[in-house]
Amino acid sequence: MGEAAKLLRPMGAEEYLAWEASQEERHELLEGVPYAMAGASEAHNLLVGNLYFLLRPAAQARGCRVFFSDMRLRVSERTFYYPDLMVVCGEDPHPLYKERPCLVVEVLSEGTEATDRREKLWRYREIPSLQGYLLVESRTRRVEGYFRTPEGWLYRVWEEGEAEVPCPEARLPLGALYESVGLT
Repeated sequence: MGEAAKLLRPMGAEEYLAWEASQEERHELLEGVPYAMAGASEAHNLLVGNLYFLLRPAAQARGCRVFFSDMRLRVSERTFYYPDLMVVCGEDPHPLYKERPCLVVEVLSEGTEATDRREKLWRYREIPSLQGYLLVESRTRRVEGYFRTPEGWLYRVWEEGEAEVPCPEARLPLGALYESVGLT
């Protein structure tokens, strides 16, 4: 026998945060509707760890902090994501989520790529503090970046050499980024 029908109604920020605290799985909130998050692959985890290792010294030098996958990003009253990594500079004091990152990074996988490239790109670019959004491929050596400039958003791609990010002013050598990931 199936589960009883439930009325779906959008959650606000406080209701979501209280509900999420009681859940065994993590959920992102999109326009008030929670979505369970899938687990990550070994390559995904290695890439996030390597990114943290590469970005942390530059972030600390500027008085910034680096957060990964378990810290929420509040995009609006009814939308919260768990970015793979984000850099926050200055005051952003809420202990359960951040609102003012200067850099957001998502590691692409087959299951998340469409959302990361469309929905999240569109929403992240609306964050006033955001200076860069990186998409890191987990199946091949490739980093794509969207960067805020006075003229608009600039798109760049790296398949070798060093990816450059404006905040926290760092260079990410692709060799170090993809170290131990098993991609040639």
